[in-house]
Amino acid sequence: MHWFDQSALFLISLLANLFSAFSGGGAGLVQLPALIFLGLPFGIALATHKVASVALGIGATFRHLRENTLEQRFALFILACGLPGVVFGANVILKIPDRTAELALGCLTLGLGTYSLLKPNLGQDPQLLNRHWQGYLVGGGILFLIGVLNGSLTSGTGLFVTLWLVRWFGLDYKRAVAYTLVLVGLFWNGTGALTLGWLGSIQWSWLPALLMGSLLGGYLGAHLAIIKGNRWIKRSFEIVTLLVGFKLVIG
Repeated sequence: MHWFDQSALFLISLLANLFSAFSGGGAGLVQLPALIFLGLPFGIALATHKVASVALGIGATFRHLRENTLEQRFALFILACGLPGVVFGANVILKIPDRTAELALGCLTLGLGTYSLLKPNLGQDPQLLNRHWQGYLVGGGILFLIGVLNGSLTSGTGLFVTLWLVRWFGLDYKRAVAYTLVLVGLFWNGTGALTLGWLGSIQWSWLPALLMGSLLGGYLGAHLAIIKGNRWIKRSFEIVTLLVGFKLVIG
């Protein structure tokens, strides 16, 4: 690949993952279409994007671990519920028409942004919600379903996790984004990348620029999320969800 294309990939990855790390998801809105535009078939582009997105989780993890904001048992709960869904979703993606899946995901994502806009105080102050066995059962079931979407679709599923942690478990936006970036960005996407890599192909020659951009963007975006606070994160979340949803709907 020509050095100009590598530089373009780095810049695209840096900006997409910086904004994603700040808002709690949505890197695929820019990164995946760019890979397709540069000539990769959908399946290879998706697997390559998933591998690169793991670096987003690594960069964000480095920054968030310095803040010590993650509760270990709750983090393990999110992993235990989501990872089986990711593997399942990655195995069934080839059986679902791409356009049908993207249209459904786009409508749901638009709903996320609209819901957050209509709830001005959502995620501004932490609460302790649904921390009983029924709450964990429902919450874990939804996380499994989001994991299926994460393994099978292209962008926006991290946004689902962010809003679900805010709405159901009472996290504020800052902490919800931290869980999303570390657990979804690193572990869910890592599992999806391994599964898709096993089932298909990865464009390895494109990964150095993508990984560097994702790593740096993830760290810088996480840093911005920590210093800016919940109000800025909420607004960024709403902008990204509406853009992702609109892009998926129009194709």
